[in-house]
Amino acid sequence: MSNQDPYVERTTETPGTVRREEVRAGGGRSGGSNAGWWIAALVAVVALVGLFFAFGANGTRDTDLQAAREAGRAEGVIDSATAQAQQAAADATRASSDAAASVSDAARSAADSASTAAERSAEAARDATASATDATQDAASEVNPR
Repeated sequence: MSNQDPYVERTTETPGTVRREEVRAGGGRSGGSNAGWWIAALVAVVALVGLFFAFGANGTRDTDLQAAREAGRAEGVIDSATAQAQQAAADATRASSDAAASVSDAARSAADSASTAAERSAEAARDATASATDATQDAASEVNPR
């Protein structure tokens, strides 16, 4: 028997009894121990390829860094533009409120001026009526002296 056989047969003889044993040697199948080495070698090759792509490809890494810088720059420009647009909207809202208040004040002032002018016109009309009444009475007293 050789060491490559999966089973080893041992016979022991003692006076009065014969004993026979079968002992399993190795992994139970031929070549089974080599499969583990093949799997380990495959895992090592995959790990080496992964390490090569992770650390060995500097050209790709530089372009990735450049793309990240440009993306960050673009994001900064967009954030700045957004902040400026929000500020412009707030300024426009304030200007609109100020204009509405100004128009309201102008309308109130125009109404006050119109009211004052109407009061003056009414007073002038009363004065004219009083003057006309006095003139009529004076003319009537000259025409009909008593």
